[in-house]
Amino acid sequence: MNQPNPSFKSSLGLMDATMLVAGSMIGSGIFIVSADIVRNVGSSGWLIFVWLITGFMTLAAALSYGELSSMFPKAGGQYIYLKEAYNPLMGFLYGWSFFAVIQTATIAAVGVAFAKFTAYIFPMFSEDLVVADLGFIKISPAQLLSICVIILLTYMNTRGVKSGKVIQTLFTVVKLLSLGGLIIFGFWAIDQQIWKANWTNIWDLHKLVPSGESGSYAFVPALGAIAAAMVGSIFSSDSWHNVTFIAGEVKNPRRNIGLSLFLGTFIVTIIYVAANIMYTGVLTLPEIAAAEKDRVAVTAAQVIFGTSGTLIIAIMIMISTFGCNNGLIMAGARVYYSMAKDGMFFKRAGELNANAVPGYALWVQCIFAGLWCLTGKYGDLLDMISFVVVVFYMLTITGIFILRKNRPDAERPYKAIGYPVLPILYILMGLAFCILLIMFKPKFTWPGLIITLIGIPIYYWILSNSKRRDAAGI
Repeated sequence: MNQPNPSFKSSLGLMDATMLVAGSMIGSGIFIVSADIVRNVGSSGWLIFVWLITGFMTLAAALSYGELSSMFPKAGGQYIYLKEAYNPLMGFLYGWSFFAVIQTATIAAVGVAFAKFTAYIFPMFSEDLVVADLGFIKISPAQLLSICVIILLTYMNTRGVKSGKVIQTLFTVVKLLSLGGLIIFGFWAIDQQIWKANWTNIWDLHKLVPSGESGSYAFVPALGAIAAAMVGSIFSSDSWHNVTFIAGEVKNPRRNIGLSLFLGTFIVTIIYVAANIMYTGVLTLPEIAAAEKDRVAVTAAQVIFGTSGTLIIAIMIMISTFGCNNGLIMAGARVYYSMAKDGMFFKRAGELNANAVPGYALWVQCIFAGLWCLTGKYGDLLDMISFVVVVFYMLTITGIFILRKNRPDAERPYKAIGYPVLPILYILMGLAFCILLIMFKPKFTWPGLIITLIGIPIYYWILSNSKRRDAAGI
């Protein structure tokens, strides 16, 4: 017999939480975005620097979030942190942006990537084919497949957290082993001539177009090029904090959330840097920059494994993106659940189904992500997501300083390592990244900011409706 008022079940241990962190981070980015990074920076040294600086920022943020997760070990994660550090409006703006852009567009981007690489094995799912031409939009088989996968994973997650946990842990372990194997075989296949050419003049920062031509930068545009390059690496390293959204379902969350954040981000950072070093050993920089549809890993695998390389990478990316989207879908619904509990989202999203998961919130997220699959292009989504995400990371980490001042006696089982230096460094680096992105890639950064600000009138409209209902006794 079902419980009349089901509650979250603490079913996730440290291993599960760590796999959620790592699995949510590793999607399709590491296989693709290095092409755009090389086009922006033009050298191996700067390519690795971009990944290292992104890894440092991710680790610094993860170590800072550990303190917040120990203070507020309940479902909702960053939404709760911002609400507690600032006010309900700030929490809502994050939750609104999370629903409108951050999580749903990320789910869509990863879903489309899954479909694109499925087309290597089954050409019928090619993004170049058209299933329906509606005039204002053309729908491809890849888009339809991505929607079907999102629906499938949503359904599986409505069956309970244990179903999502098994998928997440299994697929993350498989993709870590697969990536590790690719890196090892890649280092075995290193071409010494290519390696020497790529690692000469490694700090020569310049633009490298696919034809092989290059152009130098002045100082300020050079900074803009580095920021533009980091869009891909930040997107590839994002979603590490998803485990904080499901804190209510993690065993001993005050300890395991912070520890899983560190372990997951550290493992992924090492893998990302190693993979990019491997790329520079088997492909020339112009080959990386000119990889067909930016599929650097496919080009590298063809060198490493021969004609079977494309199939190997396609299967790897299908596994990687499937597992990644499972983690994103599982975690995202918990934010809407917490918002609904505060009266800031659809009321039914604040209810748990018979399997003790927010089923209604999962399906609402599914619908919106499906719409993004139809409208968004991979590169456009990267620019919009990366900017908004870093803005809220900075605000959340600043919240640590606010909470230490305003609640000095609050229980903190875990304190941010490197405080205040690491949090300040992250804030300064994030601020520089966002300013440069606005200056040099405004086309999709401003829309992300505008979508966030639209949340302000929506927040006050919700408050006004709530007051009217209270006054009417509804």
